[in-house]
Amino acid sequence: MRRLLLGLGFTAAILIVPIKAADTAHLSIDASKAGAKIDRNVFGQFAENLGHGLNEGIWVGPDSPIPNTRGIRNDVVTALRALQVPNVRWPGGCFADEYHWRKGVGPAGQRPATLNSAWGGVVDTNSFGTDEFMDFLQQIGSQAYVSLNVASGTPQEAAEWLEYMTAAQPTALAKERVANGHPAPYKIDFLGIGNESWGCGGDMTADQYLSQLKVYSHFVRNDNPSQRDANQMLKIAVGPGVAETEWTETIMKAWQHHDWTWNMDGLSLHWYTTPNGWPPSTPSIGFGVDEYGKTLKSTLFMDEFLRKQETVMDKYDPEKKIALVVDEWGAWHVALPGTNKDFLIQQNSLRDAILASLNLNIFARHADRVRMANIAQMINVLQSMILTDKEKMVLTPTYYVFELYVPFQDATFVPVAFDAGTYKQGDVTLPRLDAVAARDRSGKLWIEITNLDPEKPVGIEAALTGIMAKSAKAQTLTAPAVSSINTFDAPHVVEPKPLPVQVQGGKLVLQVEPKSVTVVSVEQ
Repeated sequence: MRRLLLGLGFTAAILIVPIKAADTAHLSIDASKAGAKIDRNVFGQFAENLGHGLNEGIWVGPDSPIPNTRGIRNDVVTALRALQVPNVRWPGGCFADEYHWRKGVGPAGQRPATLNSAWGGVVDTNSFGTDEFMDFLQQIGSQAYVSLNVASGTPQEAAEWLEYMTAAQPTALAKERVANGHPAPYKIDFLGIGNESWGCGGDMTADQYLSQLKVYSHFVRNDNPSQRDANQMLKIAVGPGVAETEWTETIMKAWQHHDWTWNMDGLSLHWYTTPNGWPPSTPSIGFGVDEYGKTLKSTLFMDEFLRKQETVMDKYDPEKKIALVVDEWGAWHVALPGTNKDFLIQQNSLRDAILASLNLNIFARHADRVRMANIAQMINVLQSMILTDKEKMVLTPTYYVFELYVPFQDATFVPVAFDAGTYKQGDVTLPRLDAVAARDRSGKLWIEITNLDPEKPVGIEAALTGIMAKSAKAQTLTAPAVSSINTFDAPHVVEPKPLPVQVQGGKLVLQVEPKSVTVVSVEQ
């Protein structure tokens, strides 16, 4: 990320949102109509050993002059705690497909240096391993989503890793964990059985992966006595990375007739926003309105992608027992000029914040099946929450979207009816407005409104029923341009600010700014 980020700027902007002529959008919200729970795990994160994501981003080592707790950056921990991060996926990603856990435990000075062949062939000291990851989770108050090495590992290696982490009885592996300073067994809430087995995880066919899934699911066990019955570890199988449904069909058909020897609780899905296809080519800086429009149109395909997979899943699992887990998603732009292309370093603009809100809203609408998701990635990689450079840290526009959405964690989805209208930029036509609503566990109503139009504000009149609204408050995220970014020298260009909102005759009345993400809380 280095010094290159300090002076980078953006240009930009344009796009969408539905309504009629231009001025006022009418929303209708019946707070008495309860939908599915928006599982808090939809707001999960992803931390792969890639570039400066772990090393320098999270881990600086206990001897670093950067303030840290047992080697983990204090400033990053403080920032992430504010997001109430529900789960973190680690160690990958493609890195997981060649990760051998034993190299990352024990005294730091005795761990072997290895090559990170998945991402740049750089030397990995293995100083951030299992125990450091679990320490990091404890510091930020999150849960573990551990990805197993199915590609180059073995079922025995995976089973021993789980025993090391979760065994409470005095086995040799449990004693080894105790000797490494961790007497109590760890709690592993989610276990990914492989990663992208159709690609970097082994280039398998669906049938080949299915044979591995059955073996790993049976022999890799969680021995933590606190994880029984309702608290058991959930196993996530590899799902598709393309819009076709053949992979999902194979796995779900087998699951429908599975017996006691194997099981799964979720099927993963990977989908990145790459408007020009693969490899990624859109810039994260210096882009114009045409690229802005194409990017948002591309990201809205997530809805269709989910629907295709859900149609297959519903055929074999009408009770929706198997969760759809979007454990890699976000904007994948071309690497910043002058950086190591294998480190996937990109800037993060207001455009990316709007992209994040649109995806989170899509997940909310699919909450009956999409019960977990992990944006890629947490720090310094792809669409990250945080950028660091030595002792410096800056929060990205995407970070603030996740902060605004904290009240939606485990909230109950409330349908919103509205005329979105359209916005046209070149040959791209998009909705001009997007909106979702939910009631949190205390019953408070929350409404999110995204104005994709980069030039025109939108007046909002939201008719409320099923609730006696007394007052409301709003926070909005916007900036001078869709290409606006936060840098180490100018860290406050894109951050939330209060927005006036009134309650008049059972209606919310406000005006959302162009290119903005707004969250309203309703008091009753």
